[in-house]
Amino acid sequence: MADEAPSILFVCVHNAGRSQMAAGFATALGSGRVRVLSAGSEPADRINPVAVEAMREVGIDIAGTQPRVLAVDDVRASDVVITMGCGDACPIFPGKRYEDWELTDPAGLPIEQVRPVRDEIRERVSALLAELLA
Repeated sequence: MADEAPSILFVCVHNAGRSQMAAGFATALGSGRVRVLSAGSEPADRINPVAVEAMREVGIDIAGTQPRVLAVDDVRASDVVITMGCGDACPIFPGKRYEDWELTDPAGLPIEQVRPVRDEIRERVSALLAELLA
């Protein structure tokens, strides 16, 4: 891992809110020093527009992302797998680091309730990056 950028996979059920916001923060805050993937166990048709709006408020554009299905190769290629409420849908490989972040699902919530979720995701991603890039 010393010669190669660490890889983080963010997984939630629909890959339309939490995992997309986390990937957006990791990409922006990682400044090219990490590889970032996101996926869902049951991806939605499109990204949550309120998540897009919440991220736009902090200067990160995730509007062009598309929910995608979790692939075994995504997990295999990642150093750290962050799950967000997807239960047992994520395959487990020995030697991978797994964390489950309990976060409110922003689906169907107004922007006022999505902002605190977004801010918690930013804090968690910042802490993870500080650890991985130390």
